Amino acid sequence: MTEQLFAIESEEFADFARLEGLSSFPTNLTSVHTIDCIGHYEPINNTSIAEKMNLSKASITKISTKLLEEGYIKRSQMNDNKKEVYFSLTPKGRQIFEVHARMHVIIENRFIDSMNDFSESELQAVLKFFQMIIQHKEKIANGEGEHGKREGE
Repeated sequence: MTEQLFAIESEEFADFARLEGLSSFPTNLTSVHTIDCIGHYEPINNTSIAEKMNLSKASITKISTKLLEEGYIKRSQMNDNKKEVYFSLTPKGRQIFEVHARMHVIIENRFIDSMNDFSESELQAVLKFFQMIIQHKEKIANGEGEHGKREGE
């Protein structure tokens, strides 16, 4: 299911990027999300990108190398620490970042608009359902069983 969603979002981004007039853009959605992460937190190092994206440092190294080669990001070092490498966006990368952000605004607005199809009572039922799911997850996270007691009690 996740693979399908990634494929759909990747295709949607490609279509949107073309509509926005971009002739070149990363075809790998993880690369686009890496650009997004860098754009939000620049300058940012490899370790921080990996933590924020929940990926390995090796994966980020591979992705950032490709993004550097393609001219979407640039490397820099801070004056006080010559060992540490930081990434920031190039103008080409900034275009990808902005197109991706606009695409997400459109998707979010589409979702919000679709909420108008629900009546007030239906929305209340959905809200109650999600609150129940969250409470259930919190109980599991706290080690509580089905009846509110800790497992093994």
